Amino acid sequence: MSLRYLTAGETHGPQLTAIIEGLPSNLTINFEELNFQLHRRQKGYGRGRRMQIEKDQANFVGGIRHGYTTGAPVALVVQNNDWKHWQNIMNIEPIEGSDEEKRRVHRPRPGHADLNGGLKYNLKDLRNVLERSSARETTVRVACGAIARQFLAEFGIKVAGRVLRIGEIEAPYQDLPIDELIAVTEASSVRVTDAETEKKMEAYIDQIKQEGDSIGGIVECIVEGVPVGLGSYVQYDRKLDARIAQGVMSINAFKGVEIGIGFEAGVIRGSQVHDEIMHTDERGYHRATNRLGGFEGGMTNGMPVVVRGVMKPIPTLYKPLQSVDIDTKEAFTAQVERSDACAVPAASVVMEHVVAWEIAKAFLEKFGGDSMEEIRANVASYNAQLENY
Repeated sequence: MSLRYLTAGETHGPQLTAIIEGLPSNLTINFEELNFQLHRRQKGYGRGRRMQIEKDQANFVGGIRHGYTTGAPVALVVQNNDWKHWQNIMNIEPIEGSDEEKRRVHRPRPGHADLNGGLKYNLKDLRNVLERSSARETTVRVACGAIARQFLAEFGIKVAGRVLRIGEIEAPYQDLPIDELIAVTEASSVRVTDAETEKKMEAYIDQIKQEGDSIGGIVECIVEGVPVGLGSYVQYDRKLDARIAQGVMSINAFKGVEIGIGFEAGVIRGSQVHDEIMHTDERGYHRATNRLGGFEGGMTNGMPVVVRGVMKPIPTLYKPLQSVDIDTKEAFTAQVERSDACAVPAASVVMEHVVAWEIAKAFLEKFGGDSMEEIRANVASYNAQLENY
């Protein structure tokens, strides 16, 4: 059975819901660790007032008993504390009142799903679009990814993320051991490894916010301990790097993705791109470098997986751009919704969990099994095969 999930819920609705199918039985779930990952998503310099309202916590309503998975679908919900301010506006029953009382949106925001969604679904109140297309939905995506992360940890696989750039400010790249990288970035308000850069980024975000604007950036995810052979070259849709790229591009506001040195591979010579193959008794087959980010032929090669994503500035601006009123067709400034000046540090956390999910999915496809015990036996058999190759 393939690992998958579905989510439901709106940004100002009562809750967000996810149903996960395909998790093996007997996976121990650390609820404190899972909720810690949700807390990480809420942090980061530049976040708006909404994060002061919400205290995200996953509540499980199916598929887990006495702390471990049963093999049944896992259902979880995250309550929206802000719902109490929106109960009438987001009521599922018809309500009386003016457009203003219903908080109807008829001025689409450039860069958002508002207008395209309204046209596609023939919705005359664009709130029905923005409520679902909001990045609030990434809360339950992180919850699902946090379960995948715990599954991967059972096999010694670690996931880390960091911010490489926010707008004009670029962090110096430090190649740290993964445990140190996790500790250093966790202590940073903008998830960078350099204290001086952190101060510059904070000041830069303050300036952007003061000017009523927003700013994006570049984030990186590193996954260490991934075995060789996840994904496949035999069909286009089984290439794991392609699936990771799709997952990253599905994160709200992400407009680009690269693996390893990425686009730099288009401007330098092949001798500077490809990673030479080495072999030692201690490490077996490995690469002298990792310019290709842990992938060759759509498959993992045993080196750390390195993925970068580009997040555009959030399109909700407090000095809004020009738009067109869908009622009158006249030019107006776009609708303003509560938003962040910069969500790049939070996006780094979201990307960690999206990448973790795709790797866990490929791991289960490779090793199969309905229980953790069966999967461990399959992994051990594969490792023995690799040792004899």
